Amino acid sequence: MNYRFALPFVSALMFVGAANAHQIWLEQTPKAAQLYFGEFGENLRETSPGLLDKFIKPTAMLVNNKNEQALTLEKTSNAFVLSSIAKKNESIVAEEVNFLPIERKNGETVTRTVRTPAARLIVSNAAQDPKLTLDVVPTGNTGEFKVFYKNQPLQKAKVGIIVQSGWMKEATSDEQGLVSFDLPWQGTYVLEVHHTDKTPGERDGKPYDIASFVTTLSMVQPEGVKAFPAPSAKTPNK
Repeated sequence: MNYRFALPFVSALMFVGAANAHQIWLEQTPKAAQLYFGEFGENLRETSPGLLDKFIKPTAMLVNNKNEQALTLEKTSNAFVLSSIAKKNESIVAEEVNFLPIERKNGETVTRTVRTPAARLIVSNAAQDPKLTLDVVPTGNTGEFKVFYKNQPLQKAKVGIIVQSGWMKEATSDEQGLVSFDLPWQGTYVLEVHHTDKTPGERDGKPYDIASFVTTLSMVQPEGVKAFPAPSAKTPNK
C-alpha cells in the first residue's frame, strides 16, 4: 500500500495552515542536539544571518520525571546547538519567551499579541510530565500523546503530525487531552499543536491582549515503511 497517498483529502486541507507556518523543533544525533527554526515538512531551516537571528534568548532543559538540567545553546549558521543530548526516558524542552507583543490595528482597535514558540524532543514513548506552558507529551503507549496547557489537559486541540517526505495527518484531543496516531514510516516525526489564550497579561512590563502558543514534539520511529526522500532543501528567508 502507498501510505503517502493514504491521507484523507479533508484532513490534508485542515492541516495546510499549520504545515506552512514556521515552527521550532529539536533533532539530535548521537553527538549533539539542535534546535531549528523553519518548516520541517518543507525541509526549510532558517539561517544566520537571516531569520534565525530573530530569536533573542531561547532556553532549553534536559528533563526526566525526577530532575531538570539547564542547557546552554550556541547559535550556528542554521541552528542552536545544545550542550547535551537526551538519553533513554529523558526529554529536551526548549522555548523562546522573550518576544514582545506585536500590535495590530483595526480601525480604532489595537490588539497586542505575544507569541511563544516551544519544542520537545523525546527518545522513547515513556510517559513524561508537562514542562512547557503548552506541551505535548508521550503517555507510554505507542502513538499516543497528551496535550497540556498550564499543566492541565487541553481538550479539542488540533494536533498535526508530519514527516519530512510530506506525509501528514491531524487529530483532535479528547476530554483528557489525548490524541493518537499511526506511525507507518521509519524516521523523524514532528507533532505540532497551537493554542490561543485571549486572557490579557503582561510580558516584561508590556501589556498584551492575546497569547499565542505553538509547540512541537519530535521523535524518531525506528520501525515501519522506509520513508520517501525529503524534498529538496528550500532557500531560507532573509
